[in-house]
Amino acid sequence: MSNGNVLFPIFLKLQQLRVLIVGGGNVGLEKLEALLKNDPDAKVRIVAPEISTDIEVLAANSVTIELVRRKYRMEDLSWSDIAILATDDHLLHRDIRVHASALGVLLNVADTPDLCDFYLGSTVKRGDLKIGISTNGKSPTFAKRFRELLEEAVPEETEELLDILKKFRDRLDGDFSEKVKTLNELTKTLVD
Repeated sequence: MSNGNVLFPIFLKLQQLRVLIVGGGNVGLEKLEALLKNDPDAKVRIVAPEISTDIEVLAANSVTIELVRRKYRMEDLSWSDIAILATDDHLLHRDIRVHASALGVLLNVADTPDLCDFYLGSTVKRGDLKIGISTNGKSPTFAKRFRELLEEAVPEETEELLDILKKFRDRLDGDFSEKVKTLNELTKTLVD
């Protein structure tokens, strides 16, 4: 019996982490753009002998992106908290997988789910509301389409609602359980 998607969703504070991207082509660009969409101040180091013009432009407009124009070296991994591999060198990816495991560095390898510790899912953002979408690596295209559907369905004004609910929560008296009951009653009308 399948348990379906057993991934545990987390939201990382990228400003507090160092992200290594190995690969400076289109896939590296796609991964960089995903990181920057979620946190424009993400600390990213990109290591690749050749780096695309689009990545260079993003780096030129950021003080938190570092470009290293050379082949990957094993010591590059010791700089990072998480690493994203975006090359077409599968043997290199397997070598890095072994080294990442030894160092405790979490790894994402583009289009190679069996080497990944985590996947980069699609996200919908409305102010402080962020919704993560995962297909367990089965269909990034479906995740993208579902993201587009949610972007149309979730109004831009959601941030205002969150601000009001926070102010209301801050004014509530009582223990945690009482606050949860009150907020559940108040927000029940959002889905009725």
